[in-house]
Amino acid sequence: MKPTILHIDLDTFFVSCERLLDSRLMKRPLLVGGLGDRGVVAACSYETRRFGVHSGMPMKVARRLCPEATVIKGNAGTYMKFSDNVTEIIKESVPVFEKASVDEFYADLSGMDRFFGCYKYASEIRQRILRETGLPISFGLSQNKVVSKVATGEAKPNNQMKIDLGLEKEFLAPLHIRKLPSVGEKTYGLLSNMGVTTIQTVQQLPLEMLESAFGLHGRTIWMRAQGLDNSPLLPFHERKSISTERTYGKDTTDMVKLETTLFAMAENLAYQLRRANKMTGCVSVKIRYSDFKTYTKQKRVPYTSADHVLVPLVKELFTSLYDRRMLIRLVGVNYSHIVGGYYQIDLFADDEKLLNLYQAMDRVRNRFGESSLMRASAMGAHSIGRGGNPFDGQPPILLAHRQQ
Repeated sequence: MKPTILHIDLDTFFVSCERLLDSRLMKRPLLVGGLGDRGVVAACSYETRRFGVHSGMPMKVARRLCPEATVIKGNAGTYMKFSDNVTEIIKESVPVFEKASVDEFYADLSGMDRFFGCYKYASEIRQRILRETGLPISFGLSQNKVVSKVATGEAKPNNQMKIDLGLEKEFLAPLHIRKLPSVGEKTYGLLSNMGVTTIQTVQQLPLEMLESAFGLHGRTIWMRAQGLDNSPLLPFHERKSISTERTYGKDTTDMVKLETTLFAMAENLAYQLRRANKMTGCVSVKIRYSDFKTYTKQKRVPYTSADHVLVPLVKELFTSLYDRRMLIRLVGVNYSHIVGGYYQIDLFADDEKLLNLYQAMDRVRNRFGESSLMRASAMGAHSIGRGGNPFDGQPPILLAHRQQ
């Protein structure tokens, strides 16, 4: 049985969602992302791309390149609802699928040629998504994830493409090397210095040369350029860590503001752990200074999900890490080494009253929202909540209204 992998991608997803909500935005240049000086473009319509705009660029640059564009802050909760609608259709249609991101899916159609014809069935899924959600969508179909993903990119906008078995290498050959997954900006720069601009050139290079230049990553690049990939579908993403970050609109050394943000992060992440019956065994704090130099510090702890353990530890790590007395651009908190289990009372330090307090606080949050109850030390930190369950197997969404 030959493998058949379908890659589905919702075109300019955030933009498409906004246009469904407001038809006046149709065919107009549209930018979705952060509105502040440090905001970035989370999504841009095709009408803006001829001006050189692309996702990930600073919003102020995009506005300068395309001043007539409409700029929208965006709403993560709205996008998740649209994404969930598409997810439900795919879940009903295929036996195994992977949700790689909020707008990107893989599905295993291997063996379905005997019953439907994989390309015909994939086309029917696409038409159903178009009909029931109104969202433009493209897909690529081939024998593996890498070639299918590239095919989707070539099919856009709002189209579909199939690469027949045995033609993967021929399909990839004329394409630019940046279209190959795993070739980022830094890797492309090194390949360019070697005279490599197309995938065909990589196909002709000795494997040993790429391994010498890039190590194990060189082997991955070479294999993918040949159209070879055996990456499995991951139906469920088991989170090994959870984290949150905040970039300030203006660099600061205001210790009250910094500590308020860190305390709110630590408290909210601890609640997320307890809600999913998880505990963390390692805490880390990140600081990015105004010169973009970034530092992290971590500490192993006995497994816990208790605020009164984690919040003081976050403060301790920040105090020991912040030693440059320089303006801070970003702070972040990360809990890793996550395992399943309930918070256990410390025989010598805790009591039943404290455990009951956590249970009462979490019941309030479960009913009225995660930001409905917080410590006084965390008040004033805005939009720290995640807006979803990080342990539900869904990939994290880029919050378009957050400054990155």
